[in-house]
Order: sequence, then structure tokens, then C-alpha cells
Amino acid sequence: MKTVGLTYDLKTDYKFKEGDPLDANAEFDHPSTIDVIGKAIAANGFKVKKIGNAVNLLEKIDNLEVDIVFNISEGLTGRNRESQVPILLEMAGVPFVGADALTLGLTLDKVMAKKIFIAEGIPTPRFFEVNSAEALANNDHCRFPLIVKPRFEGSSKGLSESSRVENADELKKQVDFITRTYKQPALVEEFISGQEFTVAIVGNENPEIMPVVQIKIDGRLKLNEKFYTFARITSDRLEYICPAKINHELKDKLGDLALKVYRSVECRDFGRVDFRVDNEGKPYVLEINPLPSLSTEDVFMLIAQNIGITYEQMLGKILNSALLRNGLN
Repeated sequence: MKTVGLTYDLKTDYKFKEGDPLDANAEFDHPSTIDVIGKAIAANGFKVKKIGNAVNLLEKIDNLEVDIVFNISEGLTGRNRESQVPILLEMAGVPFVGADALTLGLTLDKVMAKKIFIAEGIPTPRFFEVNSAEALANNDHCRFPLIVKPRFEGSSKGLSESSRVENADELKKQVDFITRTYKQPALVEEFISGQEFTVAIVGNENPEIMPVVQIKIDGRLKLNEKFYTFARITSDRLEYICPAKINHELKDKLGDLALKVYRSVECRDFGRVDFRVDNEGKPYVLEINPLPSLSTEDVFMLIAQNIGITYEQMLGKILNSALLRNGLN
């Protein structure tokens, strides 16, 4: 029986520091999620060894005694934090599930990811980045409304109703908030009014494009000005609809684009691509998450139900993709 190590970050392990935003530990998992993932891996016929975060991994790196590591660790600080566990495993020669350090570093930094999308001809909203409100120059290439995000955060950190700005004053105020609170540059991009979707992909050589999931907010599919915020994620105002209520043409377009994005950043084993689609039906890629949530409340559970498999089987698919890639199957 093969042993699968599990690397992760727990919300309960995070020590809030003075000046931290309320959502500082938003990317981390609940202990119950780790238990569910561990049980799902065991249900596929593996022994599970919980390792924990990068600090724990560093302490145990010389005697892990695992065949492969299932990595869902978000890392601790900085824009390379998601790369911390993969780089340690790579250095120790331990195979692991999911993207490598380069892909994780590139995609957490939304500006770097957008540069790759542009180079690959992948549609993404026009944008600029800014280090402080004082550095805001005349913006002559992006049109209001705009949306202001931290440059390298996930889990909708830093996103609230105030993130969408209609004029120069609101822009300055929000850029000031983001740069001061999150201690990083702000990504400012054109806000795409319309609908929101996410597409999961599993596999490597012949990746499987999963059914399109649509985001419903406050009971509405036509979101127009509404968007994913941190507060909505933690409320019952957000719903996932699978399969999305869209025509075949848009479904195919989103699937093809998701695969192009997945390959452009060399994602491995599994990932999720987020889109906004404007009112003319044109899709724009917001980001790719090569370390998406596997919580049973998130999209992978819903997708599994939609394609007629269990959550355990979905995790088995992801794990088997990694085993095959590493010649361990």
C-alpha cells in the first residue's frame, strides 16, 4: 500500500499579527476539511500521513517515508508562499501532487499571470498596477468602472463592495486601502459587467475539462455589477450552479480557453480557471488557480456530483494523474 503525505495550512495555526486584515487567514483550511481530504485519499486505497505546513515539512523532510505528497499548502508569507512546500519537496526528491513552484509563484502574482495570458493571446481585462495612491498617474488606457485587487492574494482577499470604483476619487481611496493593508501593489483592471464562471481541469497528457460552473449571487445569474467578494464567500449569498445555464457555444469556448490557460502556465494534475463573460458573450480570463480549494463546500464536490462520481473518486482522479505523471501508478 502506497503512503500519501498531506501538506496543508490550517486556519487555526495562523497567529494574527497587529495590522493584519480580517481575512489574513482566508486561504487556509479548516481542520475538518483536512480530515475529509485525508479520508477521501484513504478511500482510494492509500495510507495517509498528515505532515502540515512548510515549517513542519522542513522539520520532517529527511524522514517523510511517503511515496508521494498531496500538497494543498498555501504557504506562509510573500508572493512566493505557495512555492515553499513544492520547492522543499523538489529539493528532497519527493514526488508531489499538483503544480510546481514556478507555476504556483507565477499564478499567485496576478500581474505576472496576466502577462503570460497576453503573450499567449488569451483575453484578460485591461489593467495596470500601482504601488501607492500617490503614484496614480493619468489613467488613459483603462475605462471606469475599474476593480482594485491586491496583486498577490487568493480566496478573494481584499475584495469588498468598495473594490469596484467608478471615478478617480474612489480609485485613489481603494488603491490606498489595498497597498497599506496588504503591503503590496494594487492590480487595477477594467471591471467586466456580466456573468461569472469557473472551469476545473484534471489531468496532464489529455486533461479532462470539467462541466462549467456558474456563479450565482443574491439569486442572480446575470450578475452585471455584482462580483465575488470575501464577505460573499463566507455567506449564503453565493451559489454555484453546475452545469452552467449557458448554450453549447459558450460552454465550448470557456472549456477551450480554460485548457489554453492551464497549459500556458504549465499547470499539473488539477486546477481551476475563473472567467467573467460580458453582456455581448465575450469571455475574459480573470485568473487560474493551480491550488484550488478541495473543500466539500467548493466546486470540486459539485462537479463530482454532476459527472456522476463521488468526492472520493474525484480526489482519486487528481491523485492518479500525479502518480501516472511520476511513473508511480
